[in-house]
Amino acid sequence: MPIPSWSELAPQLVDVAMGRRMADSVIRKGKWVNVHTGEIIPDMDVAISGGRIAYVGADASHAIGDDTKVIEANGRYMVPGLCDAHMHVESGMITVSEFARAVIPHGTTSMFIDPHEIANVLGLKGVKVMHDDAANMPINIQVQVPSCVPSAPGLENAGAEITVDDVKEALSWPQICGLGEMMNFPGVAMGDAKMLGEIAATQDAGKTVGGHFPTPELDLMFHGYVAGGPADDHEGTRKEDAIARARQGMRPMMRLGSAWYDVAEQVKAITEDGLDPRSFILCTDDSHSGTIVNDGHMNRVVRHAIAQGLKPITAIQMATLNTAQHFGMDRDIGSITPGRRADIILTSDLPSLPIELVMAQGEVLAEDQKLLVDIPEASYPDFCRNTVNMGKKLAADDFDIFAPSGANQVRARVIGVIENQAPTKALERTLPVERGLVQMDGEGDVCQIALVERHRGTGGVVNGFVSGFGYNKPCAVASTVAHDSHHMIVVGTSKEDMAAAANHLGKVGGGITVFSEGKELATVELAIAGLMSEERAEIVAEKATKMVEAMAACGCTLNNANMQHSLLGLVVIPEIRISDVGLVDVTKFETVDLFL
Repeated sequence: MPIPSWSELAPQLVDVAMGRRMADSVIRKGKWVNVHTGEIIPDMDVAISGGRIAYVGADASHAIGDDTKVIEANGRYMVPGLCDAHMHVESGMITVSEFARAVIPHGTTSMFIDPHEIANVLGLKGVKVMHDDAANMPINIQVQVPSCVPSAPGLENAGAEITVDDVKEALSWPQICGLGEMMNFPGVAMGDAKMLGEIAATQDAGKTVGGHFPTPELDLMFHGYVAGGPADDHEGTRKEDAIARARQGMRPMMRLGSAWYDVAEQVKAITEDGLDPRSFILCTDDSHSGTIVNDGHMNRVVRHAIAQGLKPITAIQMATLNTAQHFGMDRDIGSITPGRRADIILTSDLPSLPIELVMAQGEVLAEDQKLLVDIPEASYPDFCRNTVNMGKKLAADDFDIFAPSGANQVRARVIGVIENQAPTKALERTLPVERGLVQMDGEGDVCQIALVERHRGTGGVVNGFVSGFGYNKPCAVASTVAHDSHHMIVVGTSKEDMAAAANHLGKVGGGITVFSEGKELATVELAIAGLMSEERAEIVAEKATKMVEAMAACGCTLNNANMQHSLLGLVVIPEIRISDVGLVDVTKFETVDLFL
């Protein structure tokens, strides 16, 4: 729900600042966390009118009238509302409106979302649904146009496609802030016309191009990618990744999500090497509903960054002003200064950052972790439902992996999960063969993975092997949250359970489910595009907790293993993934045989 622009409100703001008009509200006697100067200034007042800040100074009594609402800060810190610079709402398994409802009490007042997931299922019309949901929120939710749908043409088939013309059309929508992460980094480096066309349209519109360069080699492909125009990157995991991007004029986005812990290493570029922190940004990419409800959102990221050695004011800059400047919105959000939206947090301590009051656009939305406003549930259209189309009911033998003729063992490629990181390892394992079928109880922790085509009803199943989950009993986990093309990924030790889990998701319209020995242990139903629930975040979080507990009961010890599961088909992050066209070596961007 947009408020009038600064220019439209300027006469009113001037009158309030001069005392000729009374403020709508005044926050009195707080410590002003000034992200422009890096200062914390005590005993300051903030006067607000029309949802924007009119005055920040030592005494706003000249703007207090009979109808002015006075909020006593009582010496607490006044912090700009927090911004999440890069995230996918769908990974929270809830709708945009429900996501906003969940994060507002944690102090998030701006989000820059890339609805890449729903785009892979429903195309531009799915993006428009989420854009319109975002436009009705009491906080600032900006939308990036998904850039790579499918993310790797030729290596996967999504449920839809986004074209250059689609990007041009969407750039005119009011909530669009730029182009979503440009994942086809080889395409950019090799001069692909579609990728460069999308970037050019975005730059011509004066908007920001999101980046995605996940490989550790900072070779000519990296330099070609930077030259193509992406302005940021959230895929770094090492200090040298952050340094390389900042030196090239990109902004490193350091993420702390439910399963990605990339801040601690990259922040050393500032704490150890002394780089200017104004080039660095904090984000989540991504948090599921359980993390949000139980641990927080951007406040969690800021606390973590401070714990890694950043000054509190620096960490706050990286979650407010730096983000606003990156998207060209620093005259609208990102600081507590005149003309900006009155997005303000009150907190009694910076390092631990308890969120005690949240104001957005001049309205108090939450206090003491309780939402004070009603956010109506969005009603998503019917075309967003019933999107799981497998084409047939699966049986255990759909997951058979046949060995080469006459072999009694095979040397197989295995996807190796890395805990708390998005990349995987390309492993090799020797696996036994019985009655012509490859078994999964060979050396090490190996179970089976399958990608089930679910967009066009082809009945296709691609089988392979994965290591790292630790499952030690007959079980299977199936999910239609499977970045980026969002087919269905099934991981298990029992083919019967794999078939049962897959068929169950086909029946309920998508989600995540855990089966063991023929019994359903837990399910998170995601009826919207097989990605999101329309239920409250607390309900989804409770179901997600039961799902994680069910995975643990089957032997899994990974942190937020469902997030790791969801990335096993992500063919734009090395080293090896599974897609509907086969096993993909992401270091070479080519399909490879399962057996060596």
